[in-house]
Amino acid sequence: MASEKVETVIAGNYVEMEREEGSSKSTKSKFSNFLWHGGSVYDAWFSCASNQVAQVLLTLPYSFSQLGLLSGILFQLLYGLMGSWTAYLISVLYVEYRTRKEREKVDFRNHVIQWFEVLDGLLGKYWRNIGLLFNCTFLVFGSVIQLIACASNIYYINDNLDKRTWTYIFGACCATTVFVPSFHNYRIWSFLGLMMTSYTAWYMTIASLIHGQIEEVKHSGPTTMVLYFTGATNILYTFGGHAVTVEIMHAMWKPQKFKLIYLIATLYVLTLTLPSASAVYWAFGDLLLTHSNALSLLPKNGYRDTAKILMLIHQFITFGFACTPLYFVWEKFIRVHDTKSVLKRALARLPVVIPIWFLAIIFPFFGPINSTVGSLLVSFTVYIIPSLAHMITFSSASARENAVERPPPFLGGWVGLYCVNIFVMVWVFIVGFGFGGWASMLNFIRQIDSFGLFTKCYQCPPHKA
Repeated sequence: MASEKVETVIAGNYVEMEREEGSSKSTKSKFSNFLWHGGSVYDAWFSCASNQVAQVLLTLPYSFSQLGLLSGILFQLLYGLMGSWTAYLISVLYVEYRTRKEREKVDFRNHVIQWFEVLDGLLGKYWRNIGLLFNCTFLVFGSVIQLIACASNIYYINDNLDKRTWTYIFGACCATTVFVPSFHNYRIWSFLGLMMTSYTAWYMTIASLIHGQIEEVKHSGPTTMVLYFTGATNILYTFGGHAVTVEIMHAMWKPQKFKLIYLIATLYVLTLTLPSASAVYWAFGDLLLTHSNALSLLPKNGYRDTAKILMLIHQFITFGFACTPLYFVWEKFIRVHDTKSVLKRALARLPVVIPIWFLAIIFPFFGPINSTVGSLLVSFTVYIIPSLAHMITFSSASARENAVERPPPFLGGWVGLYCVNIFVMVWVFIVGFGFGGWASMLNFIRQIDSFGLFTKCYQCPPHKA
């Protein structure tokens, strides 16, 4: 019976396979589904918008101080479009892969499709290995950044403990994400996370305008090439949260709609990041060059503490978003991914958290690590590899003829699509990876020279460090 059902399934009709087990219509079941089991386009929108803005909302004013206001705005618009474009490419490749596999009667009922499997199915094991390497490394450091951000935010609420000690504490707290089975179960958390970041962004905007400009404020950026390209790669990271794209799509009932959802999410994110980064930079100017966490400059009051607490909770949620694909990879490696025991899977996932926890203690550099990850990892994981993979997948006439999804008409067909792909790859390789990698590594090395490894309290007042 199950095999017959899979025969009739087409790409995107994931609802038929997932809802088969839970058909109870009791009040308790409906309430549980509302809080726990996601999969609608709204859940995907919450997840995409929340995941994008969480990573760098507090460091974008720092990037504006490095880039200058005009370049900061232009880079956000450019990378927002480029990020939406590569999300579109990944969604096309996912639907292509899944359709081919379902025609072969493959059942994904107890299996979460991931990006490296899409590359493997469409292009072979070498592409799978490259995708796995970049994606996992990106997710590891993305999780590290969330732990560092947690420690930084809680320090500004309670500085009785140094940031390193707070990292120990929140590493243990974040380890509880091993109990969350999949992205279906982040429904309510995605919604709350988006509300939290929206509050924080508008608080930063309004508080900065009310505060006004500091005495003798200076807006010198850009002053050096190193700072300029470091700031640019931080924005590259802003719109490069694609490491969990396939997993979010797989959790949707209708994954074909993901590309439009991602674009709308990006537009919403711009309504948060452009006003907040611009207002904070206008108020504090060059002072942001030594304060990568923008909230550290705003006046202490209940509104700021609320923003910090909300971002703290949200960064915990984002840690789960970044770690969950790593959990899946590890489960598949040790062959426990298909088990239905939540406890068994949770215990199997613990070895993933420990090295992330350790790295966060070694490198507590909130702003510089964003730029380094953006230039060295996001550039390939999010922009170059999807563009090149899409071109190679549809390089033959037969592949183009039988493609599940064809290029949008306004591009002028496959030629126009290839032109956009080539532009994205060349731009990101030269500006993002080339200049950005050079600048970010120099900036990162300077942080190590200034503060050392295992720093107890990075960028803290002298009497607290």
